[in-house]
Amino acid sequence: MAAFYSTVARFYDAENHDKTDDLAMYSRLAAENRGDILDVGCGTGRVLIHLAQEGHRVFGIDNNPRMLAKLERNLEQVPSLRDKITTVDADVLRYEYERRFGLILLTYNALMHFREQEQQIALLRRLRNWLAADGRLVIDLPHAGPVFASEDTDSLTLERVFLDDESGHMIMLQSVSALDRAAQLLHVDWIYDEIDGDGAVKRHLAPHTLRYFFLPELRLLLERCGFVLDEVYGDTQGGAYAADSERMIVYASGT
Repeated sequence: MAAFYSTVARFYDAENHDKTDDLAMYSRLAAENRGDILDVGCGTGRVLIHLAQEGHRVFGIDNNPRMLAKLERNLEQVPSLRDKITTVDADVLRYEYERRFGLILLTYNALMHFREQEQQIALLRRLRNWLAADGRLVIDLPHAGPVFASEDTDSLTLERVFLDDESGHMIMLQSVSALDRAAQLLHVDWIYDEIDGDGAVKRHLAPHTLRYFFLPELRLLLERCGFVLDEVYGDTQGGAYAADSERMIVYASGT
């Protein structure tokens, strides 16, 4: 995981600049839940900075220095937010917070990086210890059902084309993926082709493996770690969770 984000950190914000559909959900949750907010795997600060702009005190933890360096550069554009944001470069499975949070976020696919069950349990138990008595945990995941029902393909897929923030070069993002249904693992080779002003192409390869979760499995994991699954939605707008939903948005509280 560390190697993947070290490769893609410079592209991350430009690649995901249009990923805003979940921000209103986090704004509403932050307004409803008292106390500080923890963004686990905060990356370059997409959600963290948004919530700080709305006046919330936000903490972020991430173990990739390049992603956090990009976050620092983003904060240079909004220096007034620095007193509302605290970040730490650390492994969430080893770091110790001496505070409790009213809202803990595992935003867009963050839980998928914890591929082994021992890691998942260790993570959720730590988050339970950090959650305030009346706090809430939010997990945003893809709905595994439609993915597992789809046909396999080993073709090269063009994902998007965008401009690199730093160089201004055009980036063609492509992928090749393989789904291991038995292990619930998605193996993806992300291919960033960087095209400079002379038409020369530099290729950046970023292999990545993510783990899918089904709702009954996630419910059991949460219960084992001291949570109660309160609500589940099929999108960030609060739509019903159904067989064809694209997302699985889970709200949980402590027992």
